[in-house]
Amino acid sequence: MEEWTKEQWETAVKSGEKTAFYLYTPMCGTCAVASKMMDIIEQLLPQLQIGKANINFLEQIAYDYQIESVPCLLVSDGGKVSEKVYAFQSVPFLYELLKKSID
Repeated sequence: MEEWTKEQWETAVKSGEKTAFYLYTPMCGTCAVASKMMDIIEQLLPQLQIGKANINFLEQIAYDYQIESVPCLLVSDGGKVSEKVYAFQSVPFLYELLKKSID
């Protein structure tokens, strides 16, 4: 997954295509597990734009989307955020969540 800036995220959202933005902090153990899940998802869904960012450097994103904790996955579709996921339950859960409306 490529590290995205705030501008890259906004461009991806404005594209109108389904996009995922994974937000984490480096010292978070749960984020480390979620990162591995997202690496698998990236390989399973190569057509999906997926970016990641350390939330510590994106204060405005945290404020704009009212991020309550990390890990957090913002999913945009049709030019707006359609999902905000905090519980990365499993790879199959994330796969199904992100696969719908891609095909």
